[in-house]
Amino acid sequence: MLPYNNCSLSIEVSEFLLNCFVRSPSWQLWLSLPLSLLFLLAVGANATLLITIWLEASLHEPKYYLLSLLSLLDTMLCLTVIPKVLAIFWFDLRPIGFSTCFLQMFIMNSFLPMESCTFLAMAYDRYVAICKPLHYPSIITDQFVAKAVVFILARNTFLTAPVPILSARLHYCGKNIIENCICANLSVSKLSCDNVALNRIYQLIIAWTLLGSDLILIFFSYTCILRAVLRLKAKGTAAKALSTCGSHFILILFFNTILLVFVFTHMAKKKVSPDIPVLLNVLHQVIPAAFNPIVYGVRTQEIKQGVWKLLKRGG
Repeated sequence: MLPYNNCSLSIEVSEFLLNCFVRSPSWQLWLSLPLSLLFLLAVGANATLLITIWLEASLHEPKYYLLSLLSLLDTMLCLTVIPKVLAIFWFDLRPIGFSTCFLQMFIMNSFLPMESCTFLAMAYDRYVAICKPLHYPSIITDQFVAKAVVFILARNTFLTAPVPILSARLHYCGKNIIENCICANLSVSKLSCDNVALNRIYQLIIAWTLLGSDLILIFFSYTCILRAVLRLKAKGTAAKALSTCGSHFILILFFNTILLVFVFTHMAKKKVSPDIPVLLNVLHQVIPAAFNPIVYGVRTQEIKQGVWKLLKRGG
């Protein structure tokens, strides 16, 4: 094994060590059980949602296909990150292979904007349903969903792939202790002996461009929805219309709130413990994944009925 923190330029790093909480190592003890329970909840709830939508014919509609995509992305992102974090918390298995680290980095960097883009597609679905209800069946079709999925995968894969590629091409010549629970680009690249300015600038531009543009378009969609709802005069119609997109709005708000808190704490790292952004980064991989299917299950009658049918079949 390599001598950690040795800055010799003649030694190439073949693996990294994930050192989660540098200032507060005791956090691992009290986070182990809650994080394990959240992970089990996330995997179980998303699996239940995906199986329900797959088996229940009444849920074979475009809006539920988009929800399935969100659930699938949540599950894969959670499975990519959290098992390794739990292995560190429970068994102190901190080493991670060079290739494995950059694979994890690629999935995190691409799947996060994929989720944001999926929220945008879901917001557009609600916009058409409420603002153009007569045209909804002709606009939001299975073909629309297929095109949206291709766009989501292609846009975010090709635009975010350079981030881990640039990081992997750097020379790591001695220092191999990552002060993070996951292989975040900024945490990894700062260990390099090379100039990492291009790497950091590209990630910053891509992150703000992709997530920022999605957020602006989502906000615009919901502004149009709110204006259309306020024009409805029939009794109870406005409340019913708002309830149909309430689940989407709650999840979008939750997703972006955690993300913004993480960004601002990272920017103010001189004023907060460096362990806070690390903690928020980990929680952002599991909390939305755990609560997204629950919010939909509670607020969507069709999904609740589908879950009950699934449980009765199992019984």
